[in-house]
Amino acid sequence: MTTTDLPTSVPYREVADANGRVYRIGETDIDIMGRKRKWMVILPWVGMMGISSAEYAFASAEDTLHTAHSWSSGHIFWMLGVWVFFQAAVAFPAGKLRESGKLPARWAMMLGALGTLLGYLSLAFAPHVIVAYIGFGMFSGMGAGMVYATCVNMVAKWYPERKGGKTGFVNGGFAYGSVPFVFLFTGYMDLTNFRWVLVSVGLFLAAVVAVSGHFFRDPPKNWWPADVDPLKKPDDARARRALEKNPPAVHQYTPLEAWKTGRVALMWFCLLCTSGVNIFGIAFQVPFGNEAGFAGGIVATAMSLKAIVNGTGRGVIGWLSDRYGRKQCLIFVCIVLGLSQYGILFSGNIGNLPLFLLFSSISGFGGGAIFPMFAAMTADYFGENNNASNYGLVYSSKLVSGLLGSGMGAVVVGAWDYSGAFVLAGSISLFAAVVALFLHPPGRPRSKRIVPNPRPLGEEMA
Repeated sequence: MTTTDLPTSVPYREVADANGRVYRIGETDIDIMGRKRKWMVILPWVGMMGISSAEYAFASAEDTLHTAHSWSSGHIFWMLGVWVFFQAAVAFPAGKLRESGKLPARWAMMLGALGTLLGYLSLAFAPHVIVAYIGFGMFSGMGAGMVYATCVNMVAKWYPERKGGKTGFVNGGFAYGSVPFVFLFTGYMDLTNFRWVLVSVGLFLAAVVAVSGHFFRDPPKNWWPADVDPLKKPDDARARRALEKNPPAVHQYTPLEAWKTGRVALMWFCLLCTSGVNIFGIAFQVPFGNEAGFAGGIVATAMSLKAIVNGTGRGVIGWLSDRYGRKQCLIFVCIVLGLSQYGILFSGNIGNLPLFLLFSSISGFGGGAIFPMFAAMTADYFGENNNASNYGLVYSSKLVSGLLGSGMGAVVVGAWDYSGAFVLAGSISLFAAVVALFLHPPGRPRSKRIVPNPRPLGEEMA
């Protein structure tokens, strides 16, 4: 992790709590980077919007790419799966490089911008589908993974006392930033202009990522806001409630230590299930809507609603998790995501457009809300110092879920039709809710296991 050199010497001190966790206090956000820490919410949010269209709007360009390059629909769905695979694959190694200081946040964002541009150029000019797999699937996926991991972890470092709402807000940019491009790819792009559209979009989004990333700064390790005393309850009601519902990690876990707690494996599997369902919906909602007889423009509207609710839902559930707890909110969104799959299938089968739009939006909320929950929960459980690596371990489940949700989703649809595929997706998400019941912060006793002392201190001393 990089640390910004301060222009002047700022006094700070390190204190430890009852668990031995160290907090560095005394320096303000302005002392460290010359601006308010809210900029480390706004800029990562902008950066996340710059990479969102590659995942959420890609399916909307399926018809044009299929005709222009003579690529089969199977290739396009697998290409999205490869993109998700590399987006997740880069998270852990990029996190290790970030924490070692070998990859500053600014350069991670620059590499992400380059990958974004290469992805769109390959979709526009690929002479063979293999080039598109490499350019879009691999390079664009890796670039997006660097941007995603850098932006999400940046927020947790600057807001360690109430990270849920801020993490959710930044995470939301990864979804609703794609909305204009869903309409652009479905309503404007065609065989006469697809290359010009793709190149223009690629240049614009790469510039958005690069400019926002230029101003990224990391705080020092163990940094804690100067106006929040880590050893007592905060005066601010929001911070106090957030720390009571989601207490900070007992100490800063390394990736190996985090893995040994068993929590990483549970979180990995739970995210595997839910993100696979989310990606399945992204890939197959448009073709299912077309098969159900809804007009193409209406299906694009449904996909846009899904992306909007997906993004805003991340911010809302992050805020709610500060108030009611990460685990409780995670279980809730797993259930919502599962039940909405049944709703989409039902509304499509009966041809009811309003219900289709409603359940599409609900599915978008559930599919998006899972990600800020895991991002914030990872920092809550294992600390902020190694959060990039620890979250990279959890997020690596998308290595598998992307291929299952998109590529294997196409296989399941072919074998069981949409009915079997959507029922299976809903059931998987409900099972993830059961798995989430077993999550608990490591190093902290369960409340049910705490029993009152039968001999209070006064009696023992008597």
